[in-house]
Amino acid sequence: MRLEPKRDYYDVLEVAKDADAKTIKRAFLKKARVLHPDVSDDPHAEEKFKEVNEAYSVLSDEQKRSNYDRYGDASGPSGYGSDYVDVSDIFGGSGFGINDIFDSFFGGGASRGGHVTRTRGRDMGIRLAITLEEAAAGCRKTISYDRLAPCDDCGGTGFSEGGSLKPCGRCKGTGVVTTVQRTIFGQMQSQATCPDCGGTGQVVDKPCETCDGQGRTPSKETVAVEVPAGVRTGDTVRVKDKGETGVRGDSSGDLVVSIEVLQHDRFERQDDDLYCAVTVDSLQAIVGTSVSIDGILAGERVEIKVPAGCQYGSQVVAEHRGMPRKGRTSRGRLVAVIRIETPTDLTRTQMLDVAALVAARTLSTVEAGSASSEERAEHEGASYSKENMAEHFAAEAENDLRWDVPENPFKQGGNQAGKTGKGKKGRRR
Repeated sequence: MRLEPKRDYYDVLEVAKDADAKTIKRAFLKKARVLHPDVSDDPHAEEKFKEVNEAYSVLSDEQKRSNYDRYGDASGPSGYGSDYVDVSDIFGGSGFGINDIFDSFFGGGASRGGHVTRTRGRDMGIRLAITLEEAAAGCRKTISYDRLAPCDDCGGTGFSEGGSLKPCGRCKGTGVVTTVQRTIFGQMQSQATCPDCGGTGQVVDKPCETCDGQGRTPSKETVAVEVPAGVRTGDTVRVKDKGETGVRGDSSGDLVVSIEVLQHDRFERQDDDLYCAVTVDSLQAIVGTSVSIDGILAGERVEIKVPAGCQYGSQVVAEHRGMPRKGRTSRGRLVAVIRIETPTDLTRTQMLDVAALVAARTLSTVEAGSASSEERAEHEGASYSKENMAEHFAAEAENDLRWDVPENPFKQGGNQAGKTGKGKKGRRR
């Protein structure tokens, strides 16, 4: 049998569109009790149960139900917003999902009378992903999830009107039953958990019809989680008594929220330090500069003081501008890794100024090299006469040659000496 994937959720649960939350929950439990694969003989029970569960997961959530009524889709046009997280299907920690919850409710150690050996509620674990900014500042997240919560009809007692607990008649209140078997080796005695009371030694004479005497039912829950500043991936936040509810009023487990801090597009976190790349042009790196960047906290500006002569890959540290340390007032460091770029938008005048500096440095290098050559020549018995040098410069003056500095080769359409394989020739005035 194939079920229609887009069947109306209200029709699935057989409730009116204006039904309140309590009516929806009762309708769901009534159908789930019949269709759950652990108790149903219908070969298509699993498919039907999934359909009922999907309908309930939407109609039991105010946000999803509102979106479904308005747009025909539980997600709505733009989701839930940054502070709302639906994690009902991503349980970690103790591994709970909605199917595990129903296994505990219908089976999972419970007898058909609704009595279970374990009465204290178990802890439940979920994962919560947050941004690096949220981890730095701390945040409040509203989480939606499924759990076994106190039964609305009996208030968590498990009794219907006039009901009460009484000693189990089968085990006489001991919680165990003893059986004796005759074998070829003689009589063998064994003990086992009482199937009537589930080991508790007590039974409910008039159990609640909704929860079958457990005092708890599967329910959609929402809880606000306070995430402290400075958390790291793997840290946990424990919300007391928001895990699985205990049987018939016994203590509840806790909700353990495991934090996952998402990667950031600009910062890389190492412990409490933050690393980021800061780009300066080569001229700024020569003389030194100060660069203002956005910090990890909202509205924060951090000054990065780049020293003169800074090299590519150098690290400049801004103390106390990294991640806040969890539970403390101090912060880690912000480490700026310097990247150097060659400017490509210099004007002609600026290019001439840079060329003059390059020429001066080149001439100094040449003169230093010439002096060394002359010293070597004198050591070998040869010398350069000042008269020859004067004649050389006189010839330069007579020819009156002037060499033009090429335009910025990075600019489109600029003169490029490499086009012909030769430098640009000088011209007479």
